[in-house]
Amino acid sequence: MASVRFLQTSDWQLGMTRHFLRPEAQARYTAARIDAIHAMAGLAGKHACDFVVVAGDVFESNLIASQTIRRAMQALAEMPCPVYLLPGNHDPLDAASVYDTDTFTACCPENVVVLRQPGPYVVSAGVEILAAPWATKNVLGDLAARALSGCEADGTVRLLLAHGIVDVLSPDPNDVSMLHLEAMEQALGKRIIHHVALGDRHSRLSVGVSGRVWYSGSPEVTSFVEDAPGEVLIVEMDSAGGHTVQSEQVGTWSFVDLRRHVDTSADLEALQHELAGLRPADRTVVRTALTGTLRLADKARLEQILAEADDLFAGRFTWDRHEDLAVIIDEAELGDLGVGGFASQAAQELAELAAGSGEQAVCARDALSLLYRLAGGGVR
Repeated sequence: MASVRFLQTSDWQLGMTRHFLRPEAQARYTAARIDAIHAMAGLAGKHACDFVVVAGDVFESNLIASQTIRRAMQALAEMPCPVYLLPGNHDPLDAASVYDTDTFTACCPENVVVLRQPGPYVVSAGVEILAAPWATKNVLGDLAARALSGCEADGTVRLLLAHGIVDVLSPDPNDVSMLHLEAMEQALGKRIIHHVALGDRHSRLSVGVSGRVWYSGSPEVTSFVEDAPGEVLIVEMDSAGGHTVQSEQVGTWSFVDLRRHVDTSADLEALQHELAGLRPADRTVVRTALTGTLRLADKARLEQILAEADDLFAGRFTWDRHEDLAVIIDEAELGDLGVGGFASQAAQELAELAAGSGEQAVCARDALSLLYRLAGGGVR
């Protein structure tokens, strides 16, 4: 009976940049994506994997820095088993393919195989990978179905390796590149194939009813909408129908949405405590969307809390579309400023503007909050 154990991953998108990261944070984010390969090498050894498959989008694009290629290949050379790379829609095998560059060709270690042609690749006796590589960024048809064409159940343990969205998840019913789930499930039912490893979705997800069609997700988080990023899968299967899937964490970064209502000092204290609990801060990106009504003193305190977060986190920014904060300004608080002369007159004018609406009112409220903090009213 043929059996096999392998590590499934996808969507490394090495060389990816995030616009909300400062240069120093972007450098660490780039390094973390290479670190994830080292972590996978450790897991492949720990679980005695026979091979590793990357289900598409190894690189962010075909126009990638040579440094990224060299560091990736150096990390892949540490894998204790063969690694099979499937070109995806980000790094297709077109005329500008990264896999055909001099740098890749020179640095590619012996244990790395690029799956350039659709169809079967013999991994070992009785074990095959059915590959569905992208030859262009715009494919016409179901590449997984093409890879399956002509295959029959003959006792060979087969893994279908493809990249793309399955039809049951696609928002576009007219997308000609969709992968048809029913055809995969039928092939699984007939034991033509025994597992489907998919890339494109950046969150771990099992689709269909067989429990054998899986997206592993990206090994490092890439956006705020991902449900289970930062993981890889350890898959074991055999010709008799045995099949297990186990997830393992390799990612170290987090993208966190904080949508909170703040009206009181207690709300601000809770927000500050929540931010302090996000660790490690230098690998966490926070998107805040705050609603509520604050006094001028509390608005100044909020700005200081967020300023401290800006310094600590890899990234912290406001989700403007969902931010809705109002500020109550009264004469007592203006009097607490303890400023006179032109500063007092300016504060009064800002208060009048802040009572209005629109962008000018927002700027006026921010200016008053800053003045409050500079005058010593804010939290130090």
